[in-house]
Amino acid sequence: MTVLLVAIGGGAGATGRYLLAKYVPTYRGFPAATFAANVLGCFLLGLFTGATLSTAMAALLATGFCGGLSTYSTFATENVGMLDKRQTAMSLVYIIASLVVGLSVAWLGIQITG
Repeated sequence: MTVLLVAIGGGAGATGRYLLAKYVPTYRGFPAATFAANVLGCFLLGLFTGATLSTAMAALLATGFCGGLSTYSTFATENVGMLDKRQTAMSLVYIIASLVVGLSVAWLGIQITG
């Protein structure tokens, strides 16, 4: 049953990421859709981590939905692409902003529900 909950949540999260990628444009070379998906995923996972969730809800929401929504592989590939295009400054902005904002919203989510 847990595997099914992870799959359902993951499918919903991946669908959300797809829709963000479809409707949120890149801004001056900055991959805003991936950034938004990852920041939202960090915030939601912070909320779910701070909350008292049952094992089933944690599988559905934290592991499944947040895992499907956020994407380290796309983040890494986009940075490699920027570096290949010699967009070093944009890559550094993306990396630093992702870390600072992601950690901050994860902390905020935990504080809200913890």
